[in-house]
Amino acid sequence: MTTAPGTPPATPASWRIDESAYAGPEHLDPDFVAGFDRKQGFPDPAPDVAALRRHGVGEDATVVDLGAGTGRFALAAAREFARVVAVDVSPAMLEHLRVRAAEEGAANLACVRAGFLTYEHSGPPADAVHTRHALHQLPDFWKAVALDRIARTLRPGGVLRLRDLVFDFRPAEAETVLEAWMAGAADDPARGYTRQDYAEHLRTEYSTFRWLLEPMLDAAGFEIVEAEYEGRLFGTYTCLRRP
Repeated sequence: MTTAPGTPPATPASWRIDESAYAGPEHLDPDFVAGFDRKQGFPDPAPDVAALRRHGVGEDATVVDLGAGTGRFALAAAREFARVVAVDVSPAMLEHLRVRAAEEGAANLACVRAGFLTYEHSGPPADAVHTRHALHQLPDFWKAVALDRIARTLRPGGVLRLRDLVFDFRPAEAETVLEAWMAGAADDPARGYTRQDYAEHLRTEYSTFRWLLEPMLDAAGFEIVEAEYEGRLFGTYTCLRRP
C-alpha cells in the first residue's frame, strides 16, 4: 500500500497503546456483534450522509469511516460516494461488514483493520471522515493525537462528522445528570444499554467533556460549523479542516 503524500504515519509502536485492548472485549465477540445494531437501536445514517452533502462532499468523494462497527454508515455512504474505507480494530465487526457489503454489491467499500492511531490512508487525501461512538475509547491524550491524524488525512476544507458520548456539563453536575441518564436505561441488554452498561462505560471508557473536546478539535486544525447536543450527553459535530 502506498501512503499518500502528507498522510500521517502510524504512531510508533514503542509507545502507542493497543487500541484493540481499549475497544471493549464485547466488540471482539461475534455473538455480541450479531446483535449490535439492535442494541444500538438501529441508528439512522441518513443525517450524517446529509451533513456531508450539505458541506460540499460530492458523489465522487472518498469517505473514511473510523470505528465503522457493523457498517450502518459505511454501507449508506457507499451508495452515495465513489469510495468508502471502513476502518475498525475488531475482526468480528469487519467480517460482519464484509458479508453485508457483499450482499449489497458494495464493491466501492474497502474494509481495513486498524484504528485511529494506526490507519494509514492511501491515495489522494480523503474528502470526509466519519466516526460514531468510537473516539471515547481513547484517553484524552490519544484523542488529541487521533484528531490531529484525522485532520492530516483530510484535504483542506474536508469534513469531519463526529458523534460521541460527550459531557456537556460541569463536574459538579455529574451526579445529577448521570443519574437522570441511567434512570432511562433499558431493562433488556439485548434491546438497549442497561444501567450496568452505562456504569461500566463510565468506569472503563474515556468519554470527555465538551469544554475539553472542542479545544482539541481547534488545535487539530478544525473549524466547528455545527454542534448539537442531546440530553447534555451526546454530541454531534460537523467540522471543516482549515486550509
